[in-house]
Amino acid sequence: MSTRAVLEVIALDAEDAVAAQAGGADRLELVTDMAADGLTPSVETFVAIRAAVDIPLRVMLRLADGFAAGDVARLVEVAGRMREAGAEEFVLGFLDADGGVDLDAVERVAGVLDGCRWTFHRAIDRAADRDALRKSLDGVPGLDTYLTAGAAGGVDGGLPVLLSEAGRQGEPGYEPRVLVGGGLRLEHVPRLVAAGVDAFHIGGAARPRGWEGPVSVDAVGEWRRVLDGV
Repeated sequence: MSTRAVLEVIALDAEDAVAAQAGGADRLELVTDMAADGLTPSVETFVAIRAAVDIPLRVMLRLADGFAAGDVARLVEVAGRMREAGAEEFVLGFLDADGGVDLDAVERVAGVLDGCRWTFHRAIDRAADRDALRKSLDGVPGLDTYLTAGAAGGVDGGLPVLLSEAGRQGEPGYEPRVLVGGGLRLEHVPRLVAAGVDAFHIGGAARPRGWEGPVSVDAVGEWRRVLDGV
């Protein structure tokens, strides 16, 4: 039996969401303000997207550019509002000033998610010690995925790290799924799949006209065909 690789696409609005699902996306990451690398969307945007598609949605919990948690009380409040609106999956990740995981902030936010599944995002690619970060987060409720390019600069530079970490799947701190994204191109896919990676995340690659344009059904469909054919 073959296992379908997960294709996650960034969506900014309901139009993006509908196009991504039509192209074959399995899941969406909901954000706003890509100039700041993706912040928390409004509750209204979440509700509109939830009404427009029936695939899983992961909502970003990030209030400002950078990877510091900032106002954790506000993050907790925003997470609570999203839960009340029906959000069931999330994306978050916070570092301290030394590049270590801000475990207090992560645990406080995860604590209001009622055990919902969530992704630790590309803050791991800016961490001082990736292995220490993973082991510090081992056992935090709901954490089931790391979104990573393997390096801050993207998959081109991070490919050796991605291949190594995929090979450690199942070790303490390495149980969550590896979701590869950040400068990901179709040419990277065969080596990643061969190493056991089965989840892929695209943003700009789904938008031929750039971030000012919408998600393209055809662009997402190309990724779907490649992933299904590898």
